[in-house]
Amino acid sequence: MRITRLALCVALLPLAALPNQSHAQPYPNKSVRVIASVLPGDTCDVLVRIITFKMGERLGQQFVIDNRAGASGMLGHGMVAQAPADGYTLGCGNGGSMAIVPHAFRKVPYDALKDFTPIALMATNFMGLAVSNAFPARNVAELIAHAKANPGKVSFGSNGEGAFLHFATEMFRFQAGFTYLHVPFKGLPQLAGEVIAGRVDATFGSFPALQPYVQAGRMRMLGVARTARLTNYPDYPTIAETLPGYVSGGWFGIVGPAGIPRDIVAKLNAEANRAMGLPEVRDKLVASGLDVYTESPEHFAKFIREDHARYGKIAKEIGLKAQ
Repeated sequence: MRITRLALCVALLPLAALPNQSHAQPYPNKSVRVIASVLPGDTCDVLVRIITFKMGERLGQQFVIDNRAGASGMLGHGMVAQAPADGYTLGCGNGGSMAIVPHAFRKVPYDALKDFTPIALMATNFMGLAVSNAFPARNVAELIAHAKANPGKVSFGSNGEGAFLHFATEMFRFQAGFTYLHVPFKGLPQLAGEVIAGRVDATFGSFPALQPYVQAGRMRMLGVARTARLTNYPDYPTIAETLPGYVSGGWFGIVGPAGIPRDIVAKLNAEANRAMGLPEVRDKLVASGLDVYTESPEHFAKFIREDHARYGKIAKEIGLKAQ
């Protein structure tokens, strides 16, 4: 009888170990939530959808995009920062919310340098300056002249108070020397609709996000905020041709809450970089005006720290007051 009981216990030992084995399954063993703090169609949203779809194909799990736009990106980034550090909640980090917002607001629900795990820098972009078809200015110089002749009346939209597009406009206003009416929205898709309708005069925006509207003839591009004209679009002048030294651009990357295990970070970084390096992905993004990256998590962390410091200095120079 005792021998039978002992044999039964031995036989059941492997079954008792099953729950622990399930926890030790390779990452990921379920779907991964990716919080995008922008509206669908914004550059960060489009980028992270393309890249995480390719990652999911390789890793065998779905990456589900959860758009949480609002509060100049603080809503979505705050949710990422507070999530469990197990690799199953990620976010689309961007320069506006992680390098600019911390200098534009007194109360930010996260520390951009401490509350996130940098995983992979996907791409950098530059701003375009577009206006409504009904707006009288045909170039950057005419816009500035019109704004100076009508102080506080030319309306510029943005993706929120203190967010990246607002900051780009403030830099432009400071260098050109005029005042304007700021009209904040949750994101560029909403804002674009108002520019198209003529209810908002002008906006800065990520060039890849604005370009489809411009190509369709629904708004006009006055200039691009980069050092040289685009090879693919040589007819677009740089804003610096009118305002020497004016450049503005952002970045987009995959981040997670602080403390994600290094092996998970390494796996996600490798798969994101592989996806960014695929010719069908890279060629499409480069053609739309993005610079593509395939760097280490350490490089991304250094990039965030330097950008955070750079915009802190710019905020002081232009006199941006924290809200």
